[in-house]
Amino acid sequence: MRWRKWAGLLLCGAMALNLAACAAPAQKGTDSPQQTQSQSMETRTVVDDCGRQVEIPAQVSRIVPSGPLAQIVLFAIAPEMFVGLASEWDDSAQGIIADEYLQLPVFGQLYGSADLNVEELALADPQLIVDIGEPKDSGNEDLDTLQAQTGIPTVYVSATLKDMPQTFRTLGKLLGREEKGEELAQFCQRVYDRTQSIIEQVGENKVNALYILGQEGLNVLARGSYHAEVMDLLTNNLAVVDSPTSKGTGNEVTLEQIALWNPDFILFAPGSIYDDVDTRDTWVDLTAIQTHRYVQVPQGPHNWMGTPPSVQRYLALIWLTAQLYPQYCDYDVKAEVMEYYRLFYGCQLTDEQYDTLTAHALLS
Repeated sequence: MRWRKWAGLLLCGAMALNLAACAAPAQKGTDSPQQTQSQSMETRTVVDDCGRQVEIPAQVSRIVPSGPLAQIVLFAIAPEMFVGLASEWDDSAQGIIADEYLQLPVFGQLYGSADLNVEELALADPQLIVDIGEPKDSGNEDLDTLQAQTGIPTVYVSATLKDMPQTFRTLGKLLGREEKGEELAQFCQRVYDRTQSIIEQVGENKVNALYILGQEGLNVLARGSYHAEVMDLLTNNLAVVDSPTSKGTGNEVTLEQIALWNPDFILFAPGSIYDDVDTRDTWVDLTAIQTHRYVQVPQGPHNWMGTPPSVQRYLALIWLTAQLYPQYCDYDVKAEVMEYYRLFYGCQLTDEQYDTLTAHALLS
C-alpha cells in the first residue's frame, strides 16, 4: 500500500497505555552468547492508546518515530535510541542538537507528507515504531498495516497539550526510561498548571489576538483548530472561520478580514511579514501595529507555537504568557527556557543563543 494516500487520516480515540510483561526480565551480569540471544528474544505485550495489543521486545533500544510530532517527543526522552528520523532537522538545529543526531537517515512520515519509505525503515532494523499525536479515526488500520509491511512492532501514544505529562510517563514505561519520563512529566505539569492558574486570573480579559502565517501574511490559525490549541488557551483568538483547517499552514483569509478583526496583539510566524509589516498599507492601521504589540514566534530547532504541534509548545506557555499577561507572571522566562532546552534537547543554551532565539519575540 502506498502511504501517500493515507495523508490526513485520523487515528482512533485515546485509551490508557498499559504495560504488561509477558516474559521474565533479562538477567544482569555477564551473559553467555546463548543467554544474550535469549534475552533479545524476550517480549512483553502492551496495549497502546488505540487499544491494540502489541508484542514488543522486553527491552527496547532501537526506535523510529512515525512523524515529526513523535520525533520531538521521543527525542526528549530517548535520543540515543533513534536509528532514523521522520523529518530533517531545521537549519536552526545547528548548535542545539548534537551532530550525531543531525546526521541520522530520514525515512519520512506516516501522516502529513505521507512519504514514509517503508523499505529503508525496515532495513534500519528498529525494534519499535512509535506514533504520537492527536487521535485519528483510522489509527488501528494504519498502524496494523505498517506493522504487517515492516514486521516491526508499532504502537500509538496519545499526546495533547494538557495530557503531555501522561504521555511522558507512558513512554517512560514503554522504553524503560521511567526516571527521565517522570522528570519531563513534572516539568510539563508544573508549566501547564501555572499557565491554567494565570488564565483563570485573567478571566474574560484575554487579549484579542491573531496568529499570522504565510509570505504575505494572509493565513491565520483558526480558533478551534488543532494547531491553534495554544492560541485558544492564552488569547481571545479572533480568527473564527467556517471550516478551520487541520493543516499547520492555517486558513487563508483576506487583508480586509484581518482589518475587521483588528487585533490588539499579533504573532507572526517565522518567514511571514514581521520584518516590514510596519511599512505595509492597511497593516499600519491595525491597533497591534500602531501600539507595537506584535512579535515573531521563535524558531529553533522548532517553532515554539507548533508546526508540528508537539511538546515544544510548552515554550510558548512560558514565553507568550509572560508577554500577554506580565502582571500575573512572577517567573524568570529566560531561566525556564534554558531549563527546557537542557531537559528536552540536551542543550545548555548560551546567553547569545537565547538572545538570538528571542530577538523579535519579547515586547519592550
